[in-house]
Amino acid sequence: MAITLTNPPGLPETGVYGQVSVATGSKLVFVAGQVAWDGDGVTVGEGDLAAQVEQCYVNVATALAGVGATFDDVAKLNVHVVDWTPDKMPLLLEGISRASARLGTTPTPPATLLGVAALDIPEHMVEVEATAVID
Repeated sequence: MAITLTNPPGLPETGVYGQVSVATGSKLVFVAGQVAWDGDGVTVGEGDLAAQVEQCYVNVATALAGVGATFDDVAKLNVHVVDWTPDKMPLLLEGISRASARLGTTPTPPATLLGVAALDIPEHMVEVEATAVID
């Protein structure tokens, strides 16, 4: 495995992600922002943030698998949520939890959560992009 996650002393442990990842692999993998489309380009979970987060994470896993990687190889995630407010955190975490159960993994690399005004189409509420490192 090319990624080691850590929470250095002096930084809080969030339980949701590691504060730092150390990459030792030789190939960088950049996954474009994944939205809540299924394989046919149909939006999943219109109006349901948790369902869209779940689908985004599943799409990231699918993209990673396509190049021989998994969430264990992810060094960094960026999550963009339309009209983000802190009260949406339980729905975000629910979506991540559902994706984790579906994928049999817990994606906990360092992550940045960004509130945005809009995404590619009005039906999309969230977009997740990943950077991974593989040998």
